[in-house]
Amino acid sequence: MASPKLKAKGSYDIVHENEAMNDGPKAVENKQEKIVLKPKITLLNGITVIVGSIIGSGIFVSPKGVIGNCGSVGLSLIIWLLCGLYSMVGAYCYSELGTSIVKSGADYAYIFVTFGPFLAFLRIWVECVVVRPCTLAIVALTFAYYVIEPLFPDCAQPDDAVRLLAALCIMVLTFVNAYDVKLSTRVQDVFTYAKVLALILIILTGFVQLGRGQYEAFLNPFEHTEPNIGKISLAFYSGLFAYNGWNYLNFVIEELKDPYKNLPKAIWISITLVTVIYVLTNIAYFTTVERKEILGGAAVAVMFSKRLYTVMWWIMPVFVALSTFGGVNGILFTTARLFYVGGREGHMPQVLSMVSIQRLTPMPAVMFMGFLSMLYLFSSDIYALINYVGFATWLSIGGSIVALLVLRKTQPNIDRPIKVHLFWPILYTIVTIYLVVLPLYASPFETGIGCAIIATGIPVYLIFVAWKGKPKFIDRYMDSMTIWLQRFLMVVPEEKKEV
Repeated sequence: MASPKLKAKGSYDIVHENEAMNDGPKAVENKQEKIVLKPKITLLNGITVIVGSIIGSGIFVSPKGVIGNCGSVGLSLIIWLLCGLYSMVGAYCYSELGTSIVKSGADYAYIFVTFGPFLAFLRIWVECVVVRPCTLAIVALTFAYYVIEPLFPDCAQPDDAVRLLAALCIMVLTFVNAYDVKLSTRVQDVFTYAKVLALILIILTGFVQLGRGQYEAFLNPFEHTEPNIGKISLAFYSGLFAYNGWNYLNFVIEELKDPYKNLPKAIWISITLVTVIYVLTNIAYFTTVERKEILGGAAVAVMFSKRLYTVMWWIMPVFVALSTFGGVNGILFTTARLFYVGGREGHMPQVLSMVSIQRLTPMPAVMFMGFLSMLYLFSSDIYALINYVGFATWLSIGGSIVALLVLRKTQPNIDRPIKVHLFWPILYTIVTIYLVVLPLYASPFETGIGCAIIATGIPVYLIFVAWKGKPKFIDRYMDSMTIWLQRFLMVVPEEKKEV
């Protein structure tokens, strides 16, 4: 964590005056260019960040979680639509938060401003140490699995090959994100187009199937509907996980051009697009793949392509691979900014808040995220860890919406370019409370382990953040490590931006 005596400006002076840095870029020597993360993300980039982060492998592989719990085709389509509308309400509330608190980090920043550093630290602790690196490792493994699936159509893929390919994927995208912000946004753009194109192909094929009379699944759409409200709630929970990522643009808002105008536009366009695509894709699936086959765990998009595209069936695994590759890039891009903001606030090692003097990227944060994700590739319990702390995501998003309500009362006069009606955050908070309580009822053991994982952040906070009177040798060691890493990576603290 950040040393209490090593200030950002002090670190900059040490590196800038050191002779070892004298042959660095003229931008630093002459201070012709501010060392900051520049706003390079356009409206189109913002849309691809959100769409690319939401659409992952789930919609291609199997919507089993939704239909398996709600029972019927008709109710599953309604749940997909309701999940999109619910996400839109949350995003609408986040547009007020993002334009009134223009700080990267999304819910971490909003909780920090409203409730203070302790709760904010617990948020960033579980997100950075478990949720994000685990998620990135899982998506990278999914990418590797589908890249080599056409080579092993009738047998299991070799585990070592899958893990090595996943590691290569993470290393390549770590380099891209550390090298250039524009390059990483271009990667996000291209692979988002690829995944949307794949889903449009499925949708168009579904329309052709309907035209050919393949609509048996819709003749009695509510047959087999599950009467248990608890199971229907779990179906809703599964659907919402497929929409996870709608708030990712808020994590990088300091790098978004004209955020007051582009943030709400990107949110509305992205979530509307994803909702329409998700509902139509599921309709297309049901024209070809039977409900029982989905419940059996079939990889729906691959089965769909094998039945309809014959010798070209391999195109769908390729599209899934492209989708997950873009997903890895989106997670890496946004999570690096969360590490970056955490370092700036003293909740992560200070070097993570520094910027490359040559590339103007948060290089240390990107490399650290890539390194953590690589470590999780060696774990056999990645999925279990995600299940344990999954509810923490809803807890933190709900905390952010509550922060909106609190700020309305405690800071009524702050500038709010977008001001939502209070009905929407109250509605979202009520539903989110239910989503947080539901795992306590449905899986108390797993949720208890998740709470224990979150609680491990308490001693870390007390020792490395709250304790200001640490022995001087600890401060000196942390300072020397920070300075060494600065010299090695050629990074400096970000200069203060003009307001």
